[in-house]
Amino acid sequence: MSVSNFAQQASKPSKILTYETINPHVKRVEYAVRGELAICAERIKDELSNGYSHNYRFDTVVNCNIGNPQQLKQKPITFFRQVASLMEYPDLLLPENRKQIEFLYPTDAIERARRLLKQIGSIGAYSHSQGIPCIRDNVAKFIEERDGYPAEQSSIFLTQGASAGVQSILQLLIAHSNVGIMIPIPQYPLYTATLALYDAQPVPYYLDEEKDWGLDISQLASSLSEGRSKGLDIRALVIINPGNPTGQCLTEQNMREIIDFCHKERIILMADEVYQTNIYQPAERPFHSFKKVLRSMGEKYEQFELFSFHSVSKGMIGECGRRGGYYECTGIDSPVVDQLYKLASVSLCPNVQGQIMVDLMVQPPKCGDESYALYQKELSGIYESLRRRSIKLSECFNQLEGVTCNNAQGSMYLFPQIRLPQKSIEAARQASKQPDEFYCLAMLNATGVCVVPGSGFGQKADTWHFRSTFLPPEELFDGFCERLQRFHHEFFEKYRD
Repeated sequence: MSVSNFAQQASKPSKILTYETINPHVKRVEYAVRGELAICAERIKDELSNGYSHNYRFDTVVNCNIGNPQQLKQKPITFFRQVASLMEYPDLLLPENRKQIEFLYPTDAIERARRLLKQIGSIGAYSHSQGIPCIRDNVAKFIEERDGYPAEQSSIFLTQGASAGVQSILQLLIAHSNVGIMIPIPQYPLYTATLALYDAQPVPYYLDEEKDWGLDISQLASSLSEGRSKGLDIRALVIINPGNPTGQCLTEQNMREIIDFCHKERIILMADEVYQTNIYQPAERPFHSFKKVLRSMGEKYEQFELFSFHSVSKGMIGECGRRGGYYECTGIDSPVVDQLYKLASVSLCPNVQGQIMVDLMVQPPKCGDESYALYQKELSGIYESLRRRSIKLSECFNQLEGVTCNNAQGSMYLFPQIRLPQKSIEAARQASKQPDEFYCLAMLNATGVCVVPGSGFGQKADTWHFRSTFLPPEELFDGFCERLQRFHHEFFEKYRD
């Protein structure tokens, strides 16, 4: 080999796949919920577990960065886990085990597991790519009972959590890099991350913090006009109701206005409704599905195109790790639904245990069933505790200097605004951090509480926020709030102007 050839070979990188050579759209993806704060929290957890607790003023990390209820000690629903366990090991249902099983399990859980096993077979086998037909039938019945309007199992896709459904629909909609998708600000980072991955353009519209994070139709019109003036092909509007990270719940009249706006402007509506049972002001702000409101608006809107999403991860169920969810197609052309089926079939099927949890979510124990009393007790216990914790944490935040926080009408988050001292903003700039990120990192290191800076969700210019769940166990809440208050006071004293 000549000297020049040797030099050329030596100058080539040793790896074929490098950061420089990967898909550039992957590099654009950002997901603040599992970003730097969460990574730092995991590092601190490792240090605490390896005997380095003397480095910190706390002995545990509290993950308020993500809506992951069971990570923060929320108990699973007994009936759901009983059925799931029997599905996982069906030999327990053999005749020779009957006496032992009837001692350990209620009759309705045994019968539900038997019925599902008869319809599904082994949960270790692939299912129908669109989801197990009998479970889709039950989802359709659930939607009909909730809304009072028909639903068809052929229009329902079971998915690996709602996120997978959202990603499938966005993948379908994004035909070229000039497609625009209208998203709320603040928003759940799933949307900006997926748009970056699929090379589409976010078209932000702003929620009104002064009006409990309400949605003004004039803001939608302004956002649409600006996007179209840039030549964007705006195809869909995303609504998160109840809101994440903002916790608002839309009025029925506001929903009618949104549907009418999309109808006039020929925009598809994507309704993220995964927090539909997390409603804390049911008399003033009850949940209405967009499907129900749409169907109540008459024949004029019969051809309206809507995708609705739901999940087992939220509500009082909190089975995030099961990865179960569904979406419903309303007013979508059959050839388009066929393409969605083709897309689903590439992944073969959603995981079967997640599908089973969807079945249990939409068909829980009913009045008269053996498990009904315990199910209702567990459900109401979790719900009332969540409502109390949401109020307590909101009150805690509103007592902090320079902080204002709207109460949660729904979901499981608060999104307080913090007016930071100028010295802290300057310190953040010097550390190459956003000011709210700087504050949140300081909070983590001082208290072990991991939240997400508002800059990860989007916010109006020159405002700073953070998102926190109110999921920590209720019996630990007073100490949790005291840690936050002590940190906040020390931070403001350190950086006071």
